[in-house]
Amino acid sequence: MYRKRPWIRAVCRALALAGCIALMPLSALSDETAPLRLEAEEGEMSGSVKAVQTWAEGFRAAGDSVAMKITICDEGMYDITAILASMDGSHKENPVLLDGENIGSVIAEGKDFIRSSLPHVYLTAGEHTLSLGTSWGWIKLDALELAPAEPLPEDLYDVEPVLVNPDPTPEAQRLFNWLCECYGKKIITGQYCDGGMYGLENQAIWRATGGAYPAILGLDMIEYTPSRVEHGAQGKSVDQAIEYWDKGGIVTFCWHWNAPGPYLQAHRWYSGFYTQYTSFDLGKVMSGEDQVGYDLLIRDIDAIAAQLKRLKDAGVPVLWRPLHEASGGWFWWGASGPENYKKLWNLLYDRLTNLHGLNNLIWIWNGQKADWYPGDATVDIIGEDIYPGERVYNSQSAKFIECLGYTDARKMIILSENGCVPDPDLLFRDGTVWGSYCTWGGDFVLKSNKFNKPSEQYTEVWLLKKMYDDERSVTRADIPDLKSGE
Repeated sequence: MYRKRPWIRAVCRALALAGCIALMPLSALSDETAPLRLEAEEGEMSGSVKAVQTWAEGFRAAGDSVAMKITICDEGMYDITAILASMDGSHKENPVLLDGENIGSVIAEGKDFIRSSLPHVYLTAGEHTLSLGTSWGWIKLDALELAPAEPLPEDLYDVEPVLVNPDPTPEAQRLFNWLCECYGKKIITGQYCDGGMYGLENQAIWRATGGAYPAILGLDMIEYTPSRVEHGAQGKSVDQAIEYWDKGGIVTFCWHWNAPGPYLQAHRWYSGFYTQYTSFDLGKVMSGEDQVGYDLLIRDIDAIAAQLKRLKDAGVPVLWRPLHEASGGWFWWGASGPENYKKLWNLLYDRLTNLHGLNNLIWIWNGQKADWYPGDATVDIIGEDIYPGERVYNSQSAKFIECLGYTDARKMIILSENGCVPDPDLLFRDGTVWGSYCTWGGDFVLKSNKFNKPSEQYTEVWLLKKMYDDERSVTRADIPDLKSGE
């Protein structure tokens, strides 16, 4: 559930008159002024959703939803809050849609009604439809509430260029200095591309934009993992990263960490990063119950350290994003809960930084929920992975604001993975300018079975061109010399 910062307080209220909500100065609002409340049982229900007593319940399958009409008098930023409960008591996460477009998810934990907020959502004046759809399922929805959002803090983008590693390489420090200079003023483009600089995704972007390359090349350490090497995998991404850096680009790495061989299902050994295809139990490993597993864990870390050292020796700083999307539980490193995850994160940080001396790494944490945050001492940048659907170009401002609640420190916030490229006009309009984005590969960029032809399933070509042509965006050609700093 969203943890409000002091500057997003419950005293923020809305004026509701005759079904119309208007922005007012906070000083004009009294403690008695209530948010505009939209009762779920009075909404338009679809699928298996039905009214029960004073709420709507169901939300079991795709297409299940409840929709409510709202008229906004004054355009601006609003907080949207759902009052909801889980039907079976387990974690639920369902999307809120504004005029049919996904603007973020609200969360139910337990069978009691709780409040889950999407802060800082832009609404134009006029009529709108607010809907709650279905993703992770079975809930009761009491109501949706709207209230005008407070202004963003003036120091939102004031991130000190100090890395958690006290002795970074000059290249890593120059890169981070530049990222901090850009933050809030520019959006840095990025693309995951398994083929490297001339891979199909980059070719599709080059073709769509008239010759531009993304500033950031996204790559994966997966093929260097020992359990994949044992099956004949040969990693190429380190060489591709060096090539891109030499051409003036930036590289980011994730690591789909295939679990050690003895813990894999033989028929799906290549999917061993997924919880369902491995018996690797991080809880037992971190508690000392499985010494064999621990030793193999260390072996894997050291194998990846050898590859990261190749990048260090080549002078390449790395935006390093390991152990991503942990809170979802679909990867084994997140399947044993936040405490074991944080132990693994700190073990990884300590071994790579202090034992292997990999001071070319800029550490990106991407755990998705506040209680998974490992602490300010080991995190340089906070990343979020957002896949809102097809052709959804809004700023996803609510998730950006949620990231501010992960820590009291000012950390840079980026879109570490995205399905749709955001519209730069909407990013700057809403004031929630992600430091960078890095679109995932495959169908998110490429048209199936069409050589280097852009797919428009998730991002239309006009929007891709708009992003790459915008003076507020950064492509590879816009990056200064980060090797020498001249």
